Amino acid sequence: MAQFIKEKSRKISVVDNYDVVVVGGGVGGVAAALAAARNGAKTLLLERTYMLGGLGTAGLIAIYLPICDGNGRQVSFGIAEELLKLSVKHGTELAHPVRDHDAKPWLNDGYTLEDRKKSRYEVEYNANVFAILCEQLLIENGVKILYGATVTSATVKKDKITAVITESKSGRQAFVAKNFIDASGDADLALQAGAQTEEFKQGNVLAAWYFEHLKENYFLRFLGFADIPDKYKTKEQLENKGKRFKGLEADELSDMMVQSHATLLEDFLKKGGISKEHHLAQIATIPQIRMTRRIEGKVVLDDEPFKPYEDSVGLISNWRKAGPVFEVPYGSLISKNIKNLSACGRCISATDTMWELSRVIPCCAVTGEAVGTAAAMFEDFHSADVLALQERLKKNGVKIKYEELEPLA
Repeated sequence: MAQFIKEKSRKISVVDNYDVVVVGGGVGGVAAALAAARNGAKTLLLERTYMLGGLGTAGLIAIYLPICDGNGRQVSFGIAEELLKLSVKHGTELAHPVRDHDAKPWLNDGYTLEDRKKSRYEVEYNANVFAILCEQLLIENGVKILYGATVTSATVKKDKITAVITESKSGRQAFVAKNFIDASGDADLALQAGAQTEEFKQGNVLAAWYFEHLKENYFLRFLGFADIPDKYKTKEQLENKGKRFKGLEADELSDMMVQSHATLLEDFLKKGGISKEHHLAQIATIPQIRMTRRIEGKVVLDDEPFKPYEDSVGLISNWRKAGPVFEVPYGSLISKNIKNLSACGRCISATDTMWELSRVIPCCAVTGEAVGTAAAMFEDFHSADVLALQERLKKNGVKIKYEELEPLA
């Protein structure tokens, strides 16, 4: 029989009022907070760890996947490109044997379209350096960062969030804002606010990426790649998919981390013990879970390439293969039933197939810039003048329609 304890009711102090509160400090949250602040909003970023970048830093998924189409054309612009360049400001990581990250034709002048076709506009960066640079960038632009703050609930009046409640070293605190952005990766704020959400039913494979120093080289080791949707699997793959993790329960996430640690240690020790030439350099400090829960938006983004949307607010590519380009509709970023709630990054409204393509860093940055800009411009996301938002984004260097790209011929 379940036991219950009644928690003593208490008043919670409102710490401050903001124009925009961003929940989650991954790349999507960084882009959203940066865009909101640059567009004049008093902005707060709440992050439950003590490091910005999310899976891209603390999770060691330290590859800034392509912001190009694989045919020599850049697709994602604005803050998406700014953060890519920031990630390698002090140099790139050594290449590893899985992917080729020669971005010279993209990062330097004097190269042609034909030169750019030979490699994709992606880099592998130092996770620790990138996290600190993101922090400095936000501080320089006036964003207030509160680390160690877990959002535990939200107060909602009618169809708007009025405040978020956090638990931190300071106890329980409330933050009031005009607009709220869910950049948690798991649609945590959306769930707490009573927004409509969907879970990723397929689950995630075990992942245990780590950095290893071997002789004179520093490698990002891949144990457990991102999975493909079941609809694309062979019969053999479906029958041998192994244990899956939904990533939405504390016990399960703890078990996953224990398995991840054991798996990576075993792999590391296969190459010998610790020595002057062999070190286990860095392990992830958060679970390497990719897809868990997303919002239900006014529009569901699907995987049909080149599909036009009147309310497109940015472009992303297919990181798995060259060619496809996708317009991202504004409607896929805003909650269907909570007017002042939007999402960016891994929890936007998308089909399972598109979710797997849109959960990566470039899309996190593109969607973060779009909702951060909208949050600063409008009273709530449902009342947004989309044409005005599109003009502001284009003014800030973002390309929002496929026909705006450089011609292939």
